[in-house]
Amino acid sequence: MLHLDLPWSWLAVTFSVLLCLKPSTSSDVSGSRPNILLLMADDLGIGDIGCYGNNTVRTPNIDRLSEGGVKLTHHITAASVCTPSRAAFLTGRYPIRSGMVSSSGYRVLQWAGASGGLPTNETTFAKILKDNDYATGLIGKWHLGLNCESSNDHCHHPLNHGFDHFYGMPFSPMADCAYWELSEKRVSLERKLSLCFQMVAFAALTLVAGRLTGLTWGSWMPVILSTIAATVLLMAWYFVGALIVHANCFLMKNYTITEQPMRLQRTTSLILEEVSSFLKRNKHGPFLLFVSFLHVHVPLTTTENFLGKSHHGLYGDNVEEMDWMVGQILDTLDKEGLTDSTLIYFTSDHGGSLESQFRNNQYGGWNGIYKGGKGMGGWEGGIRVPGIFRWPRMLPAGRVIDEPTSLMDVFPTVVQLGGGQVPQDRVIDGRDLLPLLLGNVQHSDHEFLLHYCERFLHAARWHQRDRGTVWKVHYMTPVFQPEGASACYGTAVCPCSGENVVQHDPPLLFDLSRDPSESHVLTPATEPSFYQVMERVQQAVEQHQQTLHPGPLQLDMLENIWRPWLQPCCGPFPLCWCDREDSRQ
Repeated sequence: MLHLDLPWSWLAVTFSVLLCLKPSTSSDVSGSRPNILLLMADDLGIGDIGCYGNNTVRTPNIDRLSEGGVKLTHHITAASVCTPSRAAFLTGRYPIRSGMVSSSGYRVLQWAGASGGLPTNETTFAKILKDNDYATGLIGKWHLGLNCESSNDHCHHPLNHGFDHFYGMPFSPMADCAYWELSEKRVSLERKLSLCFQMVAFAALTLVAGRLTGLTWGSWMPVILSTIAATVLLMAWYFVGALIVHANCFLMKNYTITEQPMRLQRTTSLILEEVSSFLKRNKHGPFLLFVSFLHVHVPLTTTENFLGKSHHGLYGDNVEEMDWMVGQILDTLDKEGLTDSTLIYFTSDHGGSLESQFRNNQYGGWNGIYKGGKGMGGWEGGIRVPGIFRWPRMLPAGRVIDEPTSLMDVFPTVVQLGGGQVPQDRVIDGRDLLPLLLGNVQHSDHEFLLHYCERFLHAARWHQRDRGTVWKVHYMTPVFQPEGASACYGTAVCPCSGENVVQHDPPLLFDLSRDPSESHVLTPATEPSFYQVMERVQQAVEQHQQTLHPGPLQLDMLENIWRPWLQPCCGPFPLCWCDREDSRQ
């Protein structure tokens, strides 16, 4: 037997040596200070991407990121609409902590000329990395405010939150930017202005009739004032569409407005040009670049090369164009020799918009098996998003992680990778993802995640690790009308409170481990652990609430109305028009 054992022993030793010599993913990334490229889509559904199960929309470049990196399947955003979600992403904190919520139905910032925005005392990951000698840039959508007291104080501007360079849209793309068939603002404002005009005009006519018949006492002054008011309201009604386009739909480079209003058909090329320029300018690193796509938000502006090319109409065309943009950015990294030294992260700010329906056309995304969508409280479809990390030779290729994670986790992850320190003077809700991404730990640091809608707690989840179960408790849910359809009474997003929101007593309980679609409500009769789960989650909620010391609400009505003196304008107000991009074409 000895002559058989020796060769096998020798082979075993040889194989072990070869394994040691084989190149492998490194688990020691301390002091590496990589370049960091963050890619965020706008309103993209998790079910719109090939690597998350879609086989009809072509997303080869995003899929390539997943194949070469780590894919998160239980990745959660802190809000189902963009302004609070993005605030949480940049700060690593629930938006209620920074006041980036409201109590009055205003879910997001409504105007570029409003005074609300990300408070100056909040610390973003960009600010920390900038202090650690990173070149920092934001290209694309901001939507976290601009000014506080004047049209050029820039208190909420990206450059005052840690970014060295900003190019893009300080507000958000919207249907009204293109006089599109859908409208987030114009139709509602026109209706209100028309009603006011009719009331004031009727009052003016009544006063005139009274004067002519001798029934009205006093001077003609009330008649004159009411006539002037009616004329102003009529003009406002007529020009409200143009006002919205000029007030919200413009591009800035750093503090300078470069295009007002935007010429949407060339925005994609301008953004790609700016990304390429930033990467080339900072290729000796380290850099942090946040590319915040305007895709795939309505009005779904798509260049001619992609129109009509997908199987899902204009929305599918827009998704495929965004994927092409991702490919162009990856190609630039390759050409500049930056691929191996760059950590890339891809996500969406929240789930796809199911409400974007008009004339039997679907202009919003698909959230796969998950219930609900953008703006629908704590339902999974509005907060479950893609999460992909790629860092060649550092992170394992093709790894899939099913543990609960959050967009807020990006904050401590990139801060520590960049050599910074996570702030100790405030609560940070995000957790460092690196040990999980590397495979050094089995579980996420998140035992509980909470889901707010404005300032109201709608839901919470508990990862009961010893059972491998993720419980989801809904305290409040918006009413779907009709039941199971996408629309919330015809509004752009569902309300967070009021008559169209149901408060559940007892709360709804789901086991996301077995029922990710939230289809089967558990009861004490069907779930033996019902009361124990409810009690444990309630304890966690109470402990969390004891840590809340929210600042002034930035999205409430007074902070969220249009103020003419705060309106960014590249010409004499109200003639806000300029085009400084022609020289680049």
